[in-house]
Amino acid sequence: MLLLAPAPPAAAACRRAAARWPPVRCSSVHELERSPPARPGASLPPLRAAKRVALVRHGQSTWNAEGRIQGSSDASVLTPKGEAQAATSRQMLLADAFDACFTSPLARSRRTAEIIWEGRDDGGLIPDSDLREIDLYSFQGLLKHEGKERYGVVYRQWQKNAANFSIDGHYPVRELWGRARSCWERILAHEGKSVLVVAHNAVNQALVATSLGLGAEYFRVLLQSNCGVSVLDFTPKTGGGPPNVCLNRLNQTPNSPVAAGSSGGRKTSKRIILACQGTTQSSSEISLGGMGYAPLNMLGTIQSQKTAELLLDLKVNSIICSPQVASVDTATAICEVQEAADCLGADCVPRYVEMKNLLELETDDAFQAKQKSFGDIVQSGWMGSMEYKTLERLWAQSKDAWQALLNELPDDSESDRVVVAVGHPAIHLALLCRCLDLPMEYMSSFHLDDGSISVIDFPDGPKGRGVVRCTNYTAHLGRWSIPITRPTENDEEF
Repeated sequence: MLLLAPAPPAAAACRRAAARWPPVRCSSVHELERSPPARPGASLPPLRAAKRVALVRHGQSTWNAEGRIQGSSDASVLTPKGEAQAATSRQMLLADAFDACFTSPLARSRRTAEIIWEGRDDGGLIPDSDLREIDLYSFQGLLKHEGKERYGVVYRQWQKNAANFSIDGHYPVRELWGRARSCWERILAHEGKSVLVVAHNAVNQALVATSLGLGAEYFRVLLQSNCGVSVLDFTPKTGGGPPNVCLNRLNQTPNSPVAAGSSGGRKTSKRIILACQGTTQSSSEISLGGMGYAPLNMLGTIQSQKTAELLLDLKVNSIICSPQVASVDTATAICEVQEAADCLGADCVPRYVEMKNLLELETDDAFQAKQKSFGDIVQSGWMGSMEYKTLERLWAQSKDAWQALLNELPDDSESDRVVVAVGHPAIHLALLCRCLDLPMEYMSSFHLDDGSISVIDFPDGPKGRGVVRCTNYTAHLGRWSIPITRPTENDEEF
């Protein structure tokens, strides 16, 4: 049993600590209305050279373990579990030659940065006060149930409508978004091509969102777990102006992303997993006319088996897949492993997993052909090319595909339901944008590898907002995976 410090002194100490940080005040006291997102990178400074930034949240802290509201308090430190998580993240990032590490000055993040940075240049750690966690003023130091009991309506607003949440005369989430934009000015101004940032849950959410041009209403939508790693790629535009931005991957966690049953501290029983089909044989290796007939190659077969093994942590209810051969083969591998999972004795009866083909998950031959990958189409200027019509067709069908997946989730709050959708990375990029209520042009702002998975939770049911737990997770592929910060085939400059 944990021995917890009395809440009032802790809260008082946190209020004194919060006073040390100058807030970014909001001029408006009115509620933020949901507006169309700005284009990705709109608020970022121009770049002369490509840059990759890896964001890491600190490991588990003592106040994480106790269930206290931390905010920008510096009263908690890493637990032994948090230190171990940081050591795992160090191994995940060991192959990357980072040029610098920006870090929050708070002890729990600074210690995480020191563990990850061990063995590198001692002068590479750059503290930045704007990377501290969100300022939560009177909430800081309270146990979560105390915040609910003492603040009632205000606490509910923090939980349900954080962008408009106000306490002690401040709008913490709006202030945080302002700080995040300020941080990007300094991070992107650094001369290094590969930069590590070690900070906190809320501030890392704000960094990801502001880089993509998303407002404060996206708080708690892009999950950041303890020691989870997110990678952003920035490339300069030929004509100048703000850079292109791509979220290469979101929240790569030290542990399996499918094992946990909560999203951002909220219980969830509804989940959609976007599983990208394995790698297929190239066009030169097949004689059939349509690329949709391309089967998995040896690597793709391994990837599908690894994905099936990862999903053993879940009880999958249904698998919805594209009718194309590679997707069907990947889905079949997942289905067979799921149905055999509970069959430990000779007299057992295999569990039934529903498997269905969905025509709307099918992708055009242009996406299936290796020489016409989604990344190639984007990089070749698809907005003004013939491929734009192909992309429009894909985008239109993704609306029906997304609705079909939501229809697989029951409306009631009690029933557990896990749906796995299997298809080409291109259709999953469109589905991610549908989930986040983003326009088609955002498809190039996300990256998905063959064999990767992305996890979306629905703590408020299928009619509520989806919470993206992770995107482009590939750690389950082991030696066949693409390391978190290793260049992809389309961005060798990193």
